[in-house]
Amino acid sequence: MRAADPIGRPRGPEPEPDIRTRLRLALTGALKSRNADAVSALRSALSAIGNAEAVDPGAPGRATDPGAPGRAAVSGSVHFAGAAAGLGAGEAERRLLTEADAAAIVRAEAAEREAAASQYEGSGHDGQAAGLRHGRQALLEALDGWVSDGAGGDGARR
Repeated sequence: MRAADPIGRPRGPEPEPDIRTRLRLALTGALKSRNADAVSALRSALSAIGNAEAVDPGAPGRATDPGAPGRAAVSGSVHFAGAAAGLGAGEAERRLLTEADAAAIVRAEAAEREAAASQYEGSGHDGQAAGLRHGRQALLEALDGWVSDGAGGDGARR
C-alpha cells in the first residue's frame, strides 16, 4: 500500500536519492557498525566531492586587483593579505556538480584505493590492502546500489 500525501492522494514512487545522500546514508550505517575501512572511504569521497565544488578565488570572471594578479579587487582600499571587505565579501557560490561529475569523483576515489591496495599487497601488507579494498567496495555499493562480485564484473541489484 502506497503512502498518501496530506490531502489523501496516493504518492508516486519516491525518487532515488542522489549520490551525496547515498554516501551519507552509507556513512551512517558504517559508523553504526563501526566499520572503520568503509567510514574512511566514504568520508574521503564526500570530502573529494566538497573540494571539487569549491571555487578557485582567482578564477576568471572575478574582478582582480591589477597590482596583485589573482587577488580580488576591493573598492579603493588595500586590505591585509588581499582580504575583501563588506557584507557578503567572503561568500562565493559553489560550483554545481552534476550527478555524473560526482559519480566520476567517487569512481576515481575507488580506483585510487584499488591502486594503493595493489601497492600494499606487493610489499606484503595484505591487511592494509584488504582494508582499502573493503573501503573501495563500500564506495561502489553506495555509488550505484550494486553489489559487485569484487572484480568489477556484473553484480546483483540490492
